[in-house]
Amino acid sequence: MNIIHVIILAIIEGITEFLPVSSTGHMVVASALMGIGTNEFVKLFEIVIQLGAILSVVVLYYKRFIRSVDFYVKLVIGVIPAVILGVLLKKHIDKLLESPLVVAIAFVVGGIILLFVDDWFNRPTIKEEKNINRTTAFKIGIFQCLAMIPGVSRSAASIVGGMSQKLSRTAAAEFSFFLAVPTMFGATVKDLWDFEKNGYFKTTDFHQDIKFLVIGSVIAFFVAMLAIKSFITFLEKRGFKLFGWYRILAGIVIIILYFTTTALHNA
Repeated sequence: MNIIHVIILAIIEGITEFLPVSSTGHMVVASALMGIGTNEFVKLFEIVIQLGAILSVVVLYYKRFIRSVDFYVKLVIGVIPAVILGVLLKKHIDKLLESPLVVAIAFVVGGIILLFVDDWFNRPTIKEEKNINRTTAFKIGIFQCLAMIPGVSRSAASIVGGMSQKLSRTAAAEFSFFLAVPTMFGATVKDLWDFEKNGYFKTTDFHQDIKFLVIGSVIAFFVAMLAIKSFITFLEKRGFKLFGWYRILAGIVIIILYFTTTALHNA
């Protein structure tokens, strides 16, 4: 992995983290296309720069984060399902991260859902985060767990979950952003701890790894700030259909490339 790979993956992460298209799925596919695979550092890098992108939410919505204790209580409740399943299914999730085919299938299935989600949930009663109760926060957190499958999209899963609980598109998207903060912070700390515990940083170029992580996180942070503003504006006007078609097309292209590449290797 070199600095060009770092910049490309960080830009992809910043753009896609908050769109319902799966940032992890895009990075898995991009890593495969660039020939850097899914070695241990690439996996760590993809998790850590997600936290960089997520921190842009704290900056853009800082007033929400200093408003009330109840806000944090709802976030903690919402992240509980992901914490439990993340601990139980960690090894299986890591295996799935190695498969572009899993990503492609998730792209197509998720895309089909996004084509219809605006019609399914078109009578929202909750327009602001402050009106979300704790039970609703927990239910949205359960939906978020679907994003443990690469290609599903954490943003899409939690937004659809929110809309299913009568949240407006904007309220569901914003709560998805907020819920990402403790989710990705926890995932990053857990991964860094596991890598340190297993002695990974003692057997690699520690200074270069840290440099790549910092550069990737900073780029993802600034790109994500632009993406969030654009996404909310687009969502209010156009809904999810365009993202649905994009996911379906991208999934089909990845499937074709996957089987074409496999056939060439076996020839």
